[in-house]
Amino acid sequence: MRTLLILIVSLLTFPAFSAWQLDNDNSTLSFVSIKKNSVAEVHSFTKLTGAINAQGLVNIDVDLTSVNTNIAIRDDRMKEHLFETSLFSKATFTTQLNLSIFEKLTVGSSQQMKLTGTIALHGQRQDVVVNILVVRLNINTVIASTQSPFIIKAEAFKLVAGINKLQTLAGLPSISQAVPVSFVVTFKQ
Repeated sequence: MRTLLILIVSLLTFPAFSAWQLDNDNSTLSFVSIKKNSVAEVHSFTKLTGAINAQGLVNIDVDLTSVNTNIAIRDDRMKEHLFETSLFSKATFTTQLNLSIFEKLTVGSSQQMKLTGTIALHGQRQDVVVNILVVRLNINTVIASTQSPFIIKAEAFKLVAGINKLQTLAGLPSISQAVPVSFVVTFKQ
């Protein structure tokens, strides 16, 4: 009986049981595109998955097929010509958190953090610095949001040809090759 009790306690304290899971229904990732040099539009992705493991490794996957621009044909064109989702179905953001700071947050408190992370997109990897605010809503829920957008440059991810194709298909004089990105992600334990 004692052996069984020790086994149960060790399983309950095993690091995998303390992982934080991203709550897609309460999370959003958005970006702004600018066309014709002055027309800005906000777009988003509707499917995010992710976790923070017991060592503080953060991994967030963005399903690129879930792009939502509120115009179906534009969504399809972005999937086919920009993101090439038949080859690259997701983008990933990874970073390492200092869990001691993260876990010291009391309910209702917040902490500003500067994170250096890696974005994997379209077969390319680039480091980014993201300024976030983490708020602990309750003992099992935290929200992290960008304090300011970070910029994704098309050239860094070999997306310029896709943007040029979209520009041609839409008959536009220009589409910006740098887009601001922001997020609000909820993690539950």
